[in-house]
Amino acid sequence: MYTLGINAAYHDCSATLVRDGIVLAAAEEERFTRVKHGKRPVPFTTWQLPYYAIDYCLSVADIRLRDVDHIVYSYDPALLADGQPRPLDIALPLEPSRAGFGPNGESPWDPLFLSYLVNAPRQLLDGAPHHLKSPRFDDLTLEHILDRWVYLDHHLSHEASAFLAAPCKESAVLTMDGRGEKTTTSYGHFSGGEYARLKQIDLPHSLGLLYEDVTRYLGFLHSSDEYKVMALASFGKPKYRAEFRDILRLEEEGGYSLQPARLAERFGPPRRRGAPFEEKHKDIASSLQYVLEETALHMVQWLHEKTGAKDLSMAGGVALNCVMNARIAKDGPFDSVWVQPAAGDSGTSLGAALYVDYHRRGCKREWSMEHAYLGPSYGDEEIERFLYNSRLEFRRLDDVAGEAAALLAQEKILGWFQGRMEFGPRALGARSILASPLDSGMQARLNGLKDREDFRPVAPVVLEERAAEWFDGRGAPSICAPFMLFVYDVLPHRAQQIPAVRHIDGTARVQTVRHDQNPRYYDLLVAFERLTGVPVLVNTSFNTRGEPVVCSPRDAVECFWTSPLDALVIGSYLVEKPR
Repeated sequence: MYTLGINAAYHDCSATLVRDGIVLAAAEEERFTRVKHGKRPVPFTTWQLPYYAIDYCLSVADIRLRDVDHIVYSYDPALLADGQPRPLDIALPLEPSRAGFGPNGESPWDPLFLSYLVNAPRQLLDGAPHHLKSPRFDDLTLEHILDRWVYLDHHLSHEASAFLAAPCKESAVLTMDGRGEKTTTSYGHFSGGEYARLKQIDLPHSLGLLYEDVTRYLGFLHSSDEYKVMALASFGKPKYRAEFRDILRLEEEGGYSLQPARLAERFGPPRRRGAPFEEKHKDIASSLQYVLEETALHMVQWLHEKTGAKDLSMAGGVALNCVMNARIAKDGPFDSVWVQPAAGDSGTSLGAALYVDYHRRGCKREWSMEHAYLGPSYGDEEIERFLYNSRLEFRRLDDVAGEAAALLAQEKILGWFQGRMEFGPRALGARSILASPLDSGMQARLNGLKDREDFRPVAPVVLEERAAEWFDGRGAPSICAPFMLFVYDVLPHRAQQIPAVRHIDGTARVQTVRHDQNPRYYDLLVAFERLTGVPVLVNTSFNTRGEPVVCSPRDAVECFWTSPLDALVIGSYLVEKPR
């Protein structure tokens, strides 16, 4: 049985294909179209389905769309109607921005948004780009699609992406994002093979939307740059935590409520994009982060008391906040915390497909997410042909890990393109830029190479069995962090050996790797340790500012030649720039 999950309502549109409980493929549309986040989350882009991601998923199984048994869309328009009959027609003001919002926050765009959601099956039938319509999208009728189409609650899709992908058999479940149909936060329990939602918080109360508001206030792009606010927070002090506690108030039974933020009234004019960062901006970011963590601990304490569960699984865009995750793991009541690596909206295609597959097959789990390498791959023959046709000088490496490690030990910065690409926003050693952590100036070099803000940290990757020798595992004998979703303190006696990956607050966003997860990546770390005595490398995503992570050999070569990268290790081949 094949089940196809689709996320398209907001941003980070994606597709996932599951066969009899096993995830075969998952990918974001941006990796193919080269449009960051696939599209902007506005009502008139809802019609854009992830055709390229769908085509890729079908290609992995070598099937057509007509061979799919269930097509699950991770958003349910019926939940927008409050039980009212669906309108047969819609009306839009000619100038929606002049019409403004309704008394209960209704957007003038809502009717168009609803129309696109309802017509998504028809759009899938007729809207695919011409060159994709054959052969995978051909021989379809609307009846074919409607018979197999399922709309699934957005937050249930988030929840399922956590509890059905987690390595534990049972868990408490917490999801936090900007918004779904109405829900913004959900608490639940997966036990005995069944899931029950215990509590939810609805609009306008939303941790994600508050973080978006502050992101916009600080001059960044909302629904995109929230991670920059998290990084900036380390440079400030939580001087405004009283103001944010007034905005974000704790309620009984693990709840919270939001008051109107009115950030300009509280803190003055917003920062203009490109303007210098003042201490006030850093303190605002720090205060927001402080109160977010405080709220999250309040939530998980109640959830633990309610469920009695030992393990917590999480998803939703807010769960990409690795500083908050580390605080929950360190100071929260659960024995273990697992975060689904595509925790943002892209991961809802995974949850939607897993949920329907799970219930249609009698509630049997066949798979857990040991790694995130679910995207496209390119073999050596295809890579060599592309390099040859591009008239590039290159050579085949006899020892890929050893020769790449030697370049890294010479302080060269490498593009690293290997195997199936990652699902989710983090580069995890398939489409990465790698460098040595030994020189404190490497962070500045990498931020310059990628045209990033100078306050942005870079992350370390370390052999899993050696991680506790370099980072503080909070008393645990080992550290397992394959998805780079938690921060750890750099051990004081190691700080001078790996200064490039140590953030201003003494932490690092760690990725651990085992040989069975990514053999060539693991061997590279072993080879680098053999040369330098350090089993750690700098790992950042293989892209430059404003661009999605590279997907194909063409993407990798274009990024390599348009940035100051020193070398490209692509499959078994090395491309270097002239001196």
